[in-house]
Amino acid sequence: MAVETDVLDELRRLRTRIPRLTGSLAATVDGLVLAHDAPDTEPEGLAALTAAALGVAHRMTDAAARGDFRELLVRGSGGYVATYAAGATAVLTLLAEDRVNVGRLHLEGRRSGARIADLVATHVEPGTGRHADRPAPAEHLPAAPTVTARPIGTLPVRTPQRPTHQPRPQTGI
Repeated sequence: MAVETDVLDELRRLRTRIPRLTGSLAATVDGLVLAHDAPDTEPEGLAALTAAALGVAHRMTDAAARGDFRELLVRGSGGYVATYAAGATAVLTLLAEDRVNVGRLHLEGRRSGARIADLVATHVEPGTGRHADRPAPAEHLPAAPTVTARPIGTLPVRTPQRPTHQPRPQTGI
């Protein structure tokens, strides 16, 4: 089975274990959706916001010298948004009603995050993922990309470059 199917199965089991859970989403730390069980929610937008919040949370734990990021809990007037690390490359976000048992939410969220981390780690190989059942013709296989793994919450560093042309002087100003 593809990793997306396995992760979706875990998300569905999670909904049965946590009363008042209204949705769940597994995504990469870069904000790409792995699987979701979140009706009435735009999963791509939630994954992107999760990645942004994850970056801030990671920097906050660094600045406060509290170690590696583990989880983030946000409470709004209508309920909770909880985010849990799922290994170094994935994250789990849970949406729950205001009356949810927060202890149970944390317990099950942490367990599912660990399971999702295992699922992602065992499936991250060439030829896996969404189109794993479609073999690529040998002559069209791309060269192996260089993978530069970033820790959770870190952003790529961009080096400014000088323009290749000289700007034209403006006249008449």
